Amino acid sequence: QVQLVESGGGLVQAGGSLRLSCAASGRTFRRYAMAWFRQAPGKEREFVAAIGWSGSSTYYADSVKGRFTISRDNAKNTVYLQMNTLKPEDTAVYFCAAAPRVGLGIGDYDYWGQGTQVTVSS
Repeated sequence: QVQLVESGGGLVQAGGSLRLSCAASGRTFRRYAMAWFRQAPGKEREFVAAIGWSGSSTYYADSVKGRFTISRDNAKNTVYLQMNTLKPEDTAVYFCAAAPRVGLGIGDYDYWGQGTQVTVSS
């Protein structure tokens, strides 16, 4: 079992930055691939970024490539999402997720956090 708690969301102006954190419980965090997904009002949840267990492999949605960076600190059981040059269309609830192997789909992940709201004003 892995429990995930996101933090770091908030209100920011377009062009600004935020860093999201996801703290995981359990001693097996380093065995899990981690990902961030987001869900805007009235839209389906979508993939944002993923990282392998070692941190050496990362994957991004085209919409955030070059602006967002996913990273992890296995010693702190935490995964991060650094978001730069934010746009109003990045407004969504952001969720972190964990799985034994990295994937790009919602169904690839077994454990989910409760989400944190990110709002980007124009």
